[in-house]
Amino acid sequence: MNINDSTLARAADTLRAWALDEELKARTLANPPAAALVAKVARRYIAGEEASAAVELLQVNAARGHRGSIECVGESVREASVAEREAAEFVALARRIGHVAENATISFDLSHVGSVVSAEVGLRNALTVARAAREAGTSIMISAEGSDRTDLVLDLYERISDGFPETGITLQARLHRTPADLNRVIGRPGPIRVVKGAFLEPESVAHQRDSEAMTVAYVEMATMLVRGGHRVNLATHDPALVTRLQDELGDALRGEHVEFEMLQGLGTELLDSLHQQGLFTREYIVYGPEWWLYVLNRIAEHPERVIQALADINDQER
Repeated sequence: MNINDSTLARAADTLRAWALDEELKARTLANPPAAALVAKVARRYIAGEEASAAVELLQVNAARGHRGSIECVGESVREASVAEREAAEFVALARRIGHVAENATISFDLSHVGSVVSAEVGLRNALTVARAAREAGTSIMISAEGSDRTDLVLDLYERISDGFPETGITLQARLHRTPADLNRVIGRPGPIRVVKGAFLEPESVAHQRDSEAMTVAYVEMATMLVRGGHRVNLATHDPALVTRLQDELGDALRGEHVEFEMLQGLGTELLDSLHQQGLFTREYIVYGPEWWLYVLNRIAEHPERVIQALADINDQER
C-alpha cells in the first residue's frame, strides 16, 4: 500500500471530523466495550479524569527535571453556569499545585471558561483564575484557538494582562496573521508560547502544516523572541524543527527565558534529551473527563499515531 502525503492529509481530516462529531462521541462512550478501548488510547495523552492524577504526574516529571503546565481539558462552553463551574475547577487546581510544585503553570482555552458565551463572561472567569494562580505563586497561560477566535483571544488576553502581566499567550506560527499578532503582544512581559498550530485552516489563512513556509515562520518567531530576551516557550515535538532551532540559535537557547515545551505522551525522549543538554524544559499535562476532542486532535496531527493507538489498545498494562 502506498500511503502518500495526500492520504495522510485526508486521514487527518477524518480524525478532526470525528473529534467534532458529538453523536459519534456519545455513541462510542455509551457503549462499554468501545469506551474501554478508546480509554486505553486516551491514557497516552491524558493523566486521568481527576486533578489528583495530573498533580501526581507533575511531581513525577519534576523528578525528571521538567517544569510543568496543567490543563483540565474541555470543549467550548456555551452556558454561563457551566463556564463558572469550569473556572472553579481551575481555581481549585491553582490552590492544589501551589502546595506541591514549583514552576508549574495553568493553561486553558478562554472558550472553556465562557468567552463564547460572551466576552465579559470569559474575562470575568479568566480573571478569577488568574487571581487564584497568583495567590498560589503561579500564573496562567492562555491557549490558542481557531483563527476565527484569534481576535477575541488577543483582546481578552490584553485585558487580563493589564491586571496580571505574568499571564502568557499562545501564538500559532502557521497563521499568516501571526507576525502582526506577535508585534502586538511582544511588549507585554508574560511568556509567549510558540506552536505550529493544529486547527483545520484554509490555505488563505494558514501555511500548510509541516510545510517549509510554516517552519520558516516558526523559526523567525523563535529567533525574534530568543534573541530579544523575551520569555518564550518553544512548543514542538518535531525533532527536525528542534534541530533547526539549535542550529540557528545555538547557545542562545540556554537562556533562562527560553523553555522547550511538549505535550504529555509526545516527544518524551526528546524532552528528556533536551534537559540532559542543560536546556529548560516543560511538559504539558492534561486531565479531565472531556478528552475526546483533545485526543483525536493529537492523533490527527500525525495520522501515523493511529498505529500507536492500535498498539495501546493491545497493551495489557493500559
